[in-house]
Amino acid sequence: MSKGILKNAVQISHMIVAEVVAKGDTVVDASCGRGKDTLFLANLVGENGRVYTFDIQEPAIESTRDLLLENGLLERVVLLQEDHRNISQYVNSGVKACMFNLGYLPGGDHNIKTEADSTLEALKGSLDILAQRGIITLVFYPGHPGGQIEMDLIRDYLSGLSQQDFEISEIRFINQTNDPPQVIIVEKLHGGI
Repeated sequence: MSKGILKNAVQISHMIVAEVVAKGDTVVDASCGRGKDTLFLANLVGENGRVYTFDIQEPAIESTRDLLLENGLLERVVLLQEDHRNISQYVNSGVKACMFNLGYLPGGDHNIKTEADSTLEALKGSLDILAQRGIITLVFYPGHPGGQIEMDLIRDYLSGLSQQDFEISEIRFINQTNDPPQVIIVEKLHGGI
């Protein structure tokens, strides 16, 4: 049985980001994992664009580096083995898209995962450096330990932002079992460059 147009949360985030990012843009992958989002972004920004990629785990950075080398795109990416809460220390402004694919490293230690407090700090920093009409996508996994807490904290923070400055949407699969991933999309309406 084939799935519909809304295949999964990550693919939805890719569809949204692809509508916003152009060649030459600066973008951020806030949690690179195995590198699939970074590869996707590196293809979007072209040879004159730049992708800043963050992850706290060395295996994630190595896996992402290998995937980029295999595809000839490493020169477009700045790989940072760093907590994503420090995004704004490495990227100053003008970011067209920032992707958060939260949780733990696929195939890695499930005890090492994104945490609510650092994700909130990373989100706040990303909002500051986001260009006008820039996009942030957040993919949450409420089924793993701490995932629901992380999603609730971020949702609560975002719901308090001004609707004149940000447009915030949520996509949920309401008929799927086992706490399916969910997506929140933030568009910056004013400010930035």
